[in-house]
Amino acid sequence: MTSDGRATPVRVGVFGLLGSGNLGNDGSLEAVLGYLRAEHPEAVVDALCGGPEVVATRYGIPATRLHWYRGEYRTASRAGAIAAKGLGKVVDAFRTAIWVRRHDVVIVPGMGVLEATLPLRPWGFPYSLFLLCVTGRLFGAKVALVGVGADAISDRPTRALVRWSARLAAYRSYRDALSRDAMRAMGVDTARDEVYPDLAFALPTPSASAPSGHPGPPGPVCVGVMAFHGGNDDRARAEEIHRRYLDGTTRFVRALVEDGRPVRLLTGDECDAPVVAAILDAVDSPLVTAAEAASLADLMKETAAAGTVVATRYHNLICALKTGTPTLALSYAAKSDALMDRMGLGAYCHPAREVDTDRLLEQFRALERKSARLRRTLAERNRVAAGQLRDQFTALTSALFPAADHVFREAP
Repeated sequence: MTSDGRATPVRVGVFGLLGSGNLGNDGSLEAVLGYLRAEHPEAVVDALCGGPEVVATRYGIPATRLHWYRGEYRTASRAGAIAAKGLGKVVDAFRTAIWVRRHDVVIVPGMGVLEATLPLRPWGFPYSLFLLCVTGRLFGAKVALVGVGADAISDRPTRALVRWSARLAAYRSYRDALSRDAMRAMGVDTARDEVYPDLAFALPTPSASAPSGHPGPPGPVCVGVMAFHGGNDDRARAEEIHRRYLDGTTRFVRALVEDGRPVRLLTGDECDAPVVAAILDAVDSPLVTAAEAASLADLMKETAAAGTVVATRYHNLICALKTGTPTLALSYAAKSDALMDRMGLGAYCHPAREVDTDRLLEQFRALERKSARLRRTLAERNRVAAGQLRDQFTALTSALFPAADHVFREAP
């Protein structure tokens, strides 16, 4: 209690690779901040994150850099850089503990924090997440993994860090059943863990200006591309995988242009820019343009204006599905297949590792023929997702803010 008899504000931290250029991660943060501001406006919120300047400017909350060593995610080859990285691991243990100790609750908002579907080193983010969960237990801060993604991990050190992080968390929920099953298979007791749609489905949807199935010329095609090099187990053939993905996607864009279709290239992370540049260079046509999106809201505006979307990044798919636009997934992980199946478009997945342009065009044309029906399906699935996310936030309040919840319900 404060000196004037009021309840002491709950101190809430948000944690993750936020503000680092990945629009999906930032969209999950935005959804959680929206929940906190609507349901717990008294909470004092700050962040420990990858891009503190971006988070502080864009979301108006104090933010601290996740890593002491600024070159954490650059490959260290010189002795000085290797030593600095090693020292950074020790320093980060103390920095994380000091930060966690100042909080009552720490929320990890969505993201694939319990998976290794993209290249990942154990002493990178898995180590950071482990530090968070250990210090949360030590200092009595409730760590909540909210709507996170998970997948089976074969690398032993990474699997051990992820497993212990999940075990030490005070609350867990997942963005699909696949994630919960993966954690159960890795030895985590998931009996009380629930599955809800991805947090990005809680974000506002822009007004649709896209065709709605009525007769008329087909709308533009949004093609979401990715700097895709395979997963954590594909490092030996990463360049081959990337080349095949880029070549197949480029041929697909060229075929659309030859049919006279306008194409809008989308990204979801700053690292995707070279892929856009390569396609623009290879397909020299005024029909191909690139979107400059700074948020998931920007991406949703693009997908809402499209007739059809073909996308790789997980949150590109979410933006398209949330705006009700018929979508084909260039799927790089089981999470994409699970998302498409949840939204009623499970038949429209194509492997990103083996892009077959002719087959992809067949699937694309089949998708467009059923556009009107698929829009109706997506509208209904989105209504269901919205209700499920309301349940997610109610459960989160009960788990993390029981005292505050009581105050709100009793207040006049």
